[in-house]
Amino acid sequence: MGCIIEEDDGDDVIMEPPPNFSMVEEGIYRSSCPRPCNFSFLETLNLRSIIYLCPEPYPEENLEYIRSHNIRLFQFGIEGKTEPSLATLKDAIRGALKILIDVRNHPVLIHCKRGKHRTGSLVGCLRKLQNWCLSSVFEEYQHFAGIKSRDADMKFIETFDVVCLRQCLHSIIYQYQGYGSKKRRLLYREDNVQKPRITSI
Repeated sequence: MGCIIEEDDGDDVIMEPPPNFSMVEEGIYRSSCPRPCNFSFLETLNLRSIIYLCPEPYPEENLEYIRSHNIRLFQFGIEGKTEPSLATLKDAIRGALKILIDVRNHPVLIHCKRGKHRTGSLVGCLRKLQNWCLSSVFEEYQHFAGIKSRDADMKFIETFDVVCLRQCLHSIIYQYQGYGSKKRRLLYREDNVQKPRITSI
């Protein structure tokens, strides 16, 4: 359901979030793949980065949008129709988590195609890093995946090892600033660059 914003000239602007949109915590959002009708809503998030979890090229209209708004795109190609190898999945989720917990990339939007399985797996692994109990992690995953919940995804989340990530510098900074609390905004040196970096991994 969209929200309606009334502008000064009296015209109403309908803000429509992408399906499966939700705030994960302050500065981190999740959704399905945004469409042009969602771009006005995305502008309200002041995004600095997008983590895209599909192997397909990013839609051209979305590329134009992020270029015009100086948003960085980080792509981690995880297959959705076929089950990826465990090693490939681990590498992709680990890489995406490193981007996700780097507060310089916030506010950040995570999405795949429908915002269910791949996005849910990444958020589930983030929750483990945040010391959530598994029952709560699975409850959140199932809330977004619905009847299409995958046992393989939940097994992956359960067995994913976050210990190595706890020791990286970005994780230490992220934990120090507090999960979901007001975070001081850390900046890249090249923040004044007009065009975004698009990183495909």
